[in-house]
Order: sequence, then structure tokens, then C-alpha cells
Amino acid sequence: MSELTRRSQFPLLPDLTDLFDPFHLVFGSRPADAYGIRVETRFEEGAYVVRAEMPGIDPDKDVEVTVTDGILAIRAERTERHEGRHHSEFRYGTYTRSLRLPEGAKQDEVVAAYKEGILTITVALEKEVKPVTRTIKVLAAD
Repeated sequence: MSELTRRSQFPLLPDLTDLFDPFHLVFGSRPADAYGIRVETRFEEGAYVVRAEMPGIDPDKDVEVTVTDGILAIRAERTERHEGRHHSEFRYGTYTRSLRLPEGAKQDEVVAAYKEGILTITVALEKEVKPVTRTIKVLAAD
């Protein structure tokens, strides 16, 4: 069950996972950027695509995307507006997320587009990259 589903079923009860979260136990709540920027990644024909969830961001002035030595970095800042509210669970501040690009990524061929709260970054690939899965035997420690 997703966090959204759990919370919507019992909106007045605290999420039990919050009670055992180390940030919650020490500080009473999670820091604003505990989760950073949430992303989805996938391989498409000839490209590696990253979709980042970033609602309420002005892409022209609040988002920076960089690629350095095979690392894709996303940085965004959401500033707080004071409109006489009394309670807010919105997250404000600077958010960052870094991802290692797959082998064969063309670091000079990166395109970013923002639409309806989603930043989509497309990185061209030199060749088709297939994920490699290896099963690792777990040995009992002495």
C-alpha cells in the first residue's frame, strides 16, 4: 500500500512509519528535504530518461541541471510565500538529487523540459544499454 493510500484511508491518524522514523524520533518530524527530489528513470530507444517530481517550481529561474564526470545533478529551489496561512505542510528550500549516468551516456547531448510539475531529462546513449543482473551469493559471517 502506498503512503498516499495509507494516509488517505485514515487521515486523522498518524502514519505508523513516522513513529519509527529516526528523524521523527529525534526531531519530532522529518527535515524538509529528507526525501530530496523524487525521480523515475527508464531506458528508451537510444536514450536514458529521468523524470523528476518538482511541483510549484519556475523552471526558468529555480532549476539547474548539470552533468559532470558521469553524474547528472538536479538542483531546485522553492521559496516560501507568506499569505497569512496558519498551517503548511509544503516543502520549501533547496532540493538536490544526483544520479550516475549509465555507461554510454552522451554527456554533451542532454535535454531538459518542464511540464505540469515534472522535469523530464533525456540523455542520448551511444549504444543500447541493457541492464545486467547478477545474483550474489550471501555467505554466512563467522
